[in-house]
Amino acid sequence: MFGVGTDPLAGFNPATRAWFEATFQAPTRAQELAWPAIARGENALVLAPTGSGKTLAAFLAAIDRLMFSPAPTKPRTRILYISPLKALAVDVERNLREPLVGIMRQAQRLGIPYREPTVAIRTGDTPSRERARYQREPADILITTPESLYLILTSLARDALRSVESVIVDEIHAVVPSKRGSHLALSLERLEELRGRGAPKLQRVGLSATQRPLDEIARFLGGLDDGIPRAVRVLDAGRKKTLELRVEVPVEDMARLGEPAEIPTGPVTAVQRSSIWPAIHPQILELIRSHRSTLIFVNSRRLAERLAGALNELAGEELVHAHHGSIAREQRLRIEDDLKSGRLPALVATSSLELGIDMGAIDLVIQVESPPSVASGMQRIGRAGHRIDEPSTGVIIPKYRGDLLASAAITEGMFAGAVEPMRYPRNPLDIVAQQIVAMTAMDDWAVDDLERVIRRAAPFAELPRSAFEGVLDMLSGRYPSDEFAELRPRVVWDRTAGVVRSREGAKVVAISNGGTIPDRGLYGVFLAGAEKGKGRVGELDEEMVFETKEGDVFLLGASSWRVEAITQDRVLVSPAPGVPGRMPFWHGENVGRPLEFGRAIGALARRMRSLPADEATNELVTKHALAEGAARNLLQYLRDQEAATGAVPDDHTIVIERYLDDMGDWRVCILSHFGARVHAPWAMAIGAMVRERNGDEPDILWTNDGIVVRFPGTAEPPRVDLLLPDPDTVSDLVQASLAVGGGGARAANLGAPTTALFAARFRENAARALLLPRRRPGQRAPLWQQRKRAADLLAVASRYEAFPMVLETYREVLQDVFDMPGLAEILAEIRARKLRVVTVDTRAPSPFAASLLFNYVANFMYEGDAPLAELRAQALTVDPSQLRALLGEVELRELLDQDA
Repeated sequence: MFGVGTDPLAGFNPATRAWFEATFQAPTRAQELAWPAIARGENALVLAPTGSGKTLAAFLAAIDRLMFSPAPTKPRTRILYISPLKALAVDVERNLREPLVGIMRQAQRLGIPYREPTVAIRTGDTPSRERARYQREPADILITTPESLYLILTSLARDALRSVESVIVDEIHAVVPSKRGSHLALSLERLEELRGRGAPKLQRVGLSATQRPLDEIARFLGGLDDGIPRAVRVLDAGRKKTLELRVEVPVEDMARLGEPAEIPTGPVTAVQRSSIWPAIHPQILELIRSHRSTLIFVNSRRLAERLAGALNELAGEELVHAHHGSIAREQRLRIEDDLKSGRLPALVATSSLELGIDMGAIDLVIQVESPPSVASGMQRIGRAGHRIDEPSTGVIIPKYRGDLLASAAITEGMFAGAVEPMRYPRNPLDIVAQQIVAMTAMDDWAVDDLERVIRRAAPFAELPRSAFEGVLDMLSGRYPSDEFAELRPRVVWDRTAGVVRSREGAKVVAISNGGTIPDRGLYGVFLAGAEKGKGRVGELDEEMVFETKEGDVFLLGASSWRVEAITQDRVLVSPAPGVPGRMPFWHGENVGRPLEFGRAIGALARRMRSLPADEATNELVTKHALAEGAARNLLQYLRDQEAATGAVPDDHTIVIERYLDDMGDWRVCILSHFGARVHAPWAMAIGAMVRERNGDEPDILWTNDGIVVRFPGTAEPPRVDLLLPDPDTVSDLVQASLAVGGGGARAANLGAPTTALFAARFRENAARALLLPRRRPGQRAPLWQQRKRAADLLAVASRYEAFPMVLETYREVLQDVFDMPGLAEILAEIRARKLRVVTVDTRAPSPFAASLLFNYVANFMYEGDAPLAELRAQALTVDPSQLRALLGEVELRELLDQDA
């Protein structure tokens, strides 16, 4: 064991020490902190930047113990490594070979007896024969993913895990804020229980990039015993890497390039647009050719594919590949190997490569568009100069002027390491349901023991007994399966004996439908009458298709299209030039901008306007890493906005801009930097207020940069009070808007209507709760079929005020999707006049309004994940006391009608 001295290698076997000293100059800070704590058996959360040797910090003490401690009597797994990415799992397995082989050679040289540890991988890509081999001959070290751990625990292979001593959760920050993390936390408690109550506690080691708040992540990692968080030593080796950043614009004047020649405000045909992409492509190509290995990050899979194709076409050779989650395993591994070996000069990737996969000696990262958050930007740029002592070199290329402002603000946060706080979901009931079915499939459980194990996981530490029993009610057949077959019971709840046991077939359902990643699909849009496989126009999110019927006209690619037919997997259209159409929406792959980052953008805009031009330029160049051309463009953008509206949105000011569009309808742009998680519920509240007072149905869209509302058929400009909900009642409006449905016809006779956002989240939650299982294991149901079944289930469930998945959908939207406290905070600042509201009527959209609309049109998405719904049907009924217990709120005035 390690002594109290300062030598972090003191406790290792001489062979391990000899290998390390022959291979490395010295331990990194992360290793110096981690090795003594891990050797003492403590739970540890290691925070360190990319390239700081976190993986070796976690593994070396375990390898040393495996190689030089007495051999077990039979094969058993002692070290469990969990990776959020299959590719990272493979990477770690490869990287373990060097220390294993090196230490063995040193042991042979020194004449020290040793045992060679065995290593196995279990992911979704693992062939069945290798899975069977692991069950017969468990490896000392198992490398797996959260989903595969769940599957092992729900199979006979779980016996191999009874002897696990240490679990390492890599890139833990990537799972904490999602239901995937909640699922993993509960799987770790199942593992703890599997090892037996008399066994020493499982040692938990978490590896993370620099994050905050540390106590939230540590509590997630450690879990609880009897309601008391287990001790986790936080080892912060988060010394900031040196960043060499530049923000560059590829054109002289962004006001003339990158935005439409005219903003699409009425019937749109082929709007002429001076695209910024012809300028971006050669700039990126030049950067690739001047560096050895380049990683290019974009914010969507579609853009990754399009950019890679455009760069290769411009280069006249295959210089670039796209890398994202939809690529097959073999192709993905080949692409990664090609980049590492130098055969491939560049890769275009999405957020999947933010994590710590070893991509070799990358010397440049290019980020197209501002990163979605400071933490994401630091992760991405940090991939360049993978060693801790190397600077990370990155170039950010904004696509439009509003994006330039966000890019300037994010560099300041990145230099300061000011990452946004993260939070894990509280009490997600769909995860509880899935894990209960899986747990009872393996053992009979006393109800109190079942609740005790679930509540040991941090996300469920405050799970109300009423919510827990509500899930058991749902799973044991309380609700009518004659009306919806999948409500048939999955478990037997013997209330007299206080025992829960499985029903026949439940294990197959739990295994074939496990996990948390929702099935979200896109419908292809094709010209009617075109040959099969040809005439592709684009694609629409299923939520858009769900609200569309034959004869509807929508905008796509700046043109109008009439829907001729909707099939199970595609939309057939014909051109409709000059006909006004609905604006489409997509589920964005980006998360909404954090409110904290939005305030930082506003603060930068305000400061730049307060400085003389030369001082502002100097500060943008020296403190925010803008090239001089980028600084000139940003300052001109702010001046142009002030000239157009007399005010610039910032952290102290919101601008409400009103103008008549080409159809003679009023459009209102609420210009705000506060992000889609605030803007989405704000927009829903506006819609509710307009419907209640005027009886009108406004068209509303929102992005990170504001809200656009179109008021058809109104002669007078809309009143400002309709746009500013009361902070004390805004949550009432949002909740009511979530619950009401539309009367419009829907594609494929999809049944009882409801708000599209609520319906989409309900479907995902019901699927995770195993209420919408696949008809055949391993075969995905078409999306239209999933929608139909989910709509049928919701029609039944909405009659029961305590139905757990209805409650869970409210909880998820109000707590996880929307930033309701942030919205209430902003509206309260408006009421207290701490946040100024400037209203202005213009003849045409101002520069900020144009950027807002351009961002929306250019990306074809609703970043708030919340589509426009026709909101006219009766509200879903919800038991206020159940929702109050689930949300854990003391004062629910903002969520529930007090008189309900």
